[in-house]
Amino acid sequence: MKTTNAMRLLAKAGIKFDTVEYEVDENDLSAVHASLSSGVPAEKMFKTLVLHGARTGHFVCLIPAAEEVDLKKAAAAMHDKKAEMITVRELLPLTGYIRGGCSPIGMKKRFPTLIHSSALMFDTIGVSAGVRGGTLMLSPNDLISYTGAIVCDLICE
Repeated sequence: MKTTNAMRLLAKAGIKFDTVEYEVDENDLSAVHASLSSGVPAEKMFKTLVLHGARTGHFVCLIPAAEEVDLKKAAAAMHDKKAEMITVRELLPLTGYIRGGCSPIGMKKRFPTLIHSSALMFDTIGVSAGVRGGTLMLSPNDLISYTGAIVCDLICE
């Protein structure tokens, strides 16, 4: 895998990470597919979702691969009344990343970030390396520190 911007930024910050490559399926760009293909358990593979709050603007949510974001919980964590997912069409111009390769590290702009509390159960978690077919494995505490993420409950019950 080629070095991505996310990898360069982590290395520059002195944050230790490993990379895992997996086979891309253009018909299934889900984090669950990435988990199954890479051998990283779904509960340790975190997908990057970009939302828009009614008052707070854009923000990022990191949740386990097989889970669904609870929009009310995400909005509440941002002290907002309402939040919605951005469209796929908005993703690249806003973040610099494409669907299936959106990393919480190295977006065009630094957005407020939320991460589901289950991340703290693991020594390492996986997030997109910023390219389809690539995962970064790193300490959740390092990721939280680097992104300034707020740890909270974000998933549907």
